[in-house]
Order: sequence, then structure tokens, then C-alpha cells
Amino acid sequence: MRARIVGTGHALPDRILSNTDLERLVETADDWITTPTGSEERRIAGDGEANSCFAVPAAKKALEMAGVEADELDLILVATVSPDMLFPATSCLVQQQLGASRAAAFDFAAGCSGFIYGLNIATQFIENGSARNVLLIGSEILSRFVDWEDRQTCVLFGDGAAACVVQAHDSADQSGVLAVRMHSDGNLHDLIHMPGGGSLRPPNDKSSIDERLPFIKMKGSETFKIAVRSLAEVSDEALSASGYTYDDVRWLIPHQANRRIIDAVGQRLAIDSDRVYVNIERLGNTSAASIPIALDELNRAGHIADGDLVVMTAFGAGLTWGAAVVAW
Repeated sequence: MRARIVGTGHALPDRILSNTDLERLVETADDWITTPTGSEERRIAGDGEANSCFAVPAAKKALEMAGVEADELDLILVATVSPDMLFPATSCLVQQQLGASRAAAFDFAAGCSGFIYGLNIATQFIENGSARNVLLIGSEILSRFVDWEDRQTCVLFGDGAAACVVQAHDSADQSGVLAVRMHSDGNLHDLIHMPGGGSLRPPNDKSSIDERLPFIKMKGSETFKIAVRSLAEVSDEALSASGYTYDDVRWLIPHQANRRIIDAVGQRLAIDSDRVYVNIERLGNTSAASIPIALDELNRAGHIADGDLVVMTAFGAGLTWGAAVVAW
């Protein structure tokens, strides 16, 4: 059997936080944000809105498009580093709200690479016969973990969720997930991390709060160099495994971390800019939700046709990185 994406959906908070709004919160300026990052605004969850508040409606849209009922799901996967709570898993809360009584459910954390990792997990379950219908969700509320006094990071992140239904199809069908490649390097974990809030420096540790540790920390310049190289190399690796070349690719969907990274990767892979999907100007960096949101936007706009080859590639905390090649 081959894994095939048969439905997509996404959901976003209503609140829009523009660069002008950020100028009132922290010492920054629109040009200072837009020039390096490409982000002009992002969506921010409101009071009382949690991860599952967006994961569930995104899932419902994907299920509707796929024509799959919730009780037909065998597995629910949620890629996130910002769950509703430490436990139970957000996927179990999604399962309950959907009424997906037959589905097993678990979360996993791979940072911004979460959707790529999850697509590989879903593919393995389908190809080994353990599941027929898998709901894969990338969902993040990173605004809860942003230090609004740190202008280096608070301008980067936004909130949102997206989902896809991955279904088993006869392998004779040439569409589906053709190749996925994943990598990690824990030696570089401190380039993107949140040092407080876990068992090492728990949230009830007053010194952790005083030192502002339960917030996202990044080393931007070091991350940039590694990200461009890693994204290009893993895309090459996945595409080579699929048996196709970049001339065959209709869309490159990179993780929306930084416009300069996106442009550099496109140039390195010699893919024309009109085949590289970008929405960072509207949504910022939504981590594990980034790629599936972009995929759903393209899909619902009718810009992906049967037979189109889509390459998705991401890089994030861990460090983790990966790429997937999908024939639509």
C-alpha cells in the first residue's frame, strides 16, 4: 500500500498582530522586521484559546475534504511543541472532540520539522498495514512561549493549525508519498530551545522565571547558515530517492521560518520563485503548522493538480530537519 494525502484543512486565530502593533510592544520597527524575516503580520491566539481550539477545526476541514468520518480513523498524530497541557496528549483531546472512538492517538515533538516527521510516521503505519486512515495535525500556539521583551524572537512567531488525512491506496497508483528523509543533530540543540519549563528547570522554580527561561531562545545567525545548507541537502536526498528531478517539481513548500532562508534555498535548488510557496508575510513562523497550512492554502486555491509533484522541507529545534516528496 502507498500513503496518499486525500484531504487538507487549516484554522487560524482571528487576532492579527502587525509589525506596527509590535512597535508598540517592543523596541523595533517595521523595516527591521520585514527586511530580514519577510513577516508583516501574524495570527495570535486569544485568551482562553489553546492548541486544540485550532487543531480540531483544521481536522474537521481535512476530514470533510477527504470524505472520511471521524470513526473511520485508525490513528491521530499531533506534531507540536506547544500542547494544551503537558499531559494528556493534545491528540487525545482532539480524538475526544472529534468522536474518533477507534483511533489511537499520540503527540510528538520535532520542532518546526514536525509535519515532515509526522508524514513519515503516517506513511510507515500505512505501508506496514497497521492503519488505513491517519489524521496528521501540525498545531502550535507559540505566542504563549514568546518573550515579548526580546525583539529578536517575539517578531518571528505566529499561531495556527493545519491537518491532513493520509490514506492507504493501492501501490499501483503513482500518486502518494514517494520519499521522506529525516535528520537530527542534538549537538546543536541550544541554537533553538526553551531552557525552562521542563524537568530540568521546572515552572515552579522561581529562579527559572526570574531568568526568563520558559521562553523561546534562538541564535539567529548560526541557525541561518545551517538551515539553508540542511534544507537544500535533505531536499536533494528525498528527491533523488523518489526518482525525480527539480525540473519535475511543481511546488517547493519550505518551512516559513525566514524569507531570506526561503529565497536562499530556492536559489540553491535552482527552483524558480513562482514555484516556491511563501505565506510568511501573513502568518510568520507557525512551526509544525507552517508546511500543512501552506499545503492547504495551495490545495484549496486549486493550485495543485493531479500528478503535480510537491516537495516539502523543514528545519527546526533539535536540531531536526527533513523533506518529503509527494505526487498529488
